[in-house]
Amino acid sequence: MNSLQGKQILLGVTGSIAVYRSLDLIRLLQAKGAEVKVIMTKGAQAFITPLTFSAISRNKVYTDIFQTYPEYPIIHLDLARWADALVISPASADILAKLAQGIADDLLTSTFLGCSRPVLIAPSMNPQMYAHPTVQANIAQLKKYGFHILASTQGKTACGDVGQGRLPPVENIVEAIESLFSKKDLTGYKVLITAGPTQEAIDPIRFLTNRSSGRMGFALAKTAYQRGAKVTLISGPTSLKPPYGVNFLSVTTTQDMLEAVLRHFPSVDVVVMAAAVMDFKPLYYPHKIKKREKLSLSLEKTPDILAILGKEKKHQYLIGFAAETQNLLPEAMKKLKSKNLDLIVANDVSGFEATTNKIVLIYKNGAYEKWPLMSKEDVAWRLWDRIKTFL
Repeated sequence: MNSLQGKQILLGVTGSIAVYRSLDLIRLLQAKGAEVKVIMTKGAQAFITPLTFSAISRNKVYTDIFQTYPEYPIIHLDLARWADALVISPASADILAKLAQGIADDLLTSTFLGCSRPVLIAPSMNPQMYAHPTVQANIAQLKKYGFHILASTQGKTACGDVGQGRLPPVENIVEAIESLFSKKDLTGYKVLITAGPTQEAIDPIRFLTNRSSGRMGFALAKTAYQRGAKVTLISGPTSLKPPYGVNFLSVTTTQDMLEAVLRHFPSVDVVVMAAAVMDFKPLYYPHKIKKREKLSLSLEKTPDILAILGKEKKHQYLIGFAAETQNLLPEAMKKLKSKNLDLIVANDVSGFEATTNKIVLIYKNGAYEKWPLMSKEDVAWRLWDRIKTFL
């Protein structure tokens, strides 16, 4: 589900070196079907010209509350009414202070006061400035008022200092904007999701693993958070960036994943085991195995995480995944019963590494639904619709 399709996003950009990243933000929003209009402060114009934002947004850029705009006679109120959401990114320390205190001395701050739609603010500044008590007090005040504040990230800033204050990745900003428009039917629920493959070492440089990309589990975590759940995502090694807003834990082996899952299992309401864990591990060689014509590996079983959770569960709603090459329905139904699951998602192994998935949803009573091929994010959204009916 694309919650940004047809949405009208008003983007306020302020005087921060991170202002150039707002151009990428506009492109990502447009790719998801949103229309973007831009307000620039004088500080933002010192870094980049309005013409650049106009070319990328394909819309006029608004800079001056006292300028006449024929399409918007009362510019600050008309823009506020046009927008489905106001996003201020990057937000400088100066703009945070003005917003928190209700100062309206330019077009952006006046539009902010006149806006009754959701507002998302993404601060960006030097780490010392970000940590300053007045800046933190202004952020806390804005949160108290009910505005959405996207926490700055850790890292090296443009001035060379290292610390918290960097603008979050634009992909995370887009996810935060998407969440503004998502229904919050999972609010109050705690969700635990596993994703990706696990790895089992053969020697210090080799390991056994599988082709799982982790995309399905990450999509489930992203959509659950957007729908209001408190999400913990435990993932094996992948190349994916953790979704915005989730508690992310990285593990390597099946034993690592088991231990991490058991630490969180007692306190959650829903568990979705989308990870493709290794069922066997080899005998570990402490030194690199030298090349030879033949090599035999001795394998032993790894812990069956799903079966352990099926025995331990009390109030939790437990969902498993089954990837098969043949006999999909019979094998998945067998797994559903033997591991005491409430629901199982069955798919052919062709779904590995792909951005799409074609699944069969099998319920505890034996009923099942065959879903058409769709994106993994659409599968995740629809799957939460089904899960919610049982909570």
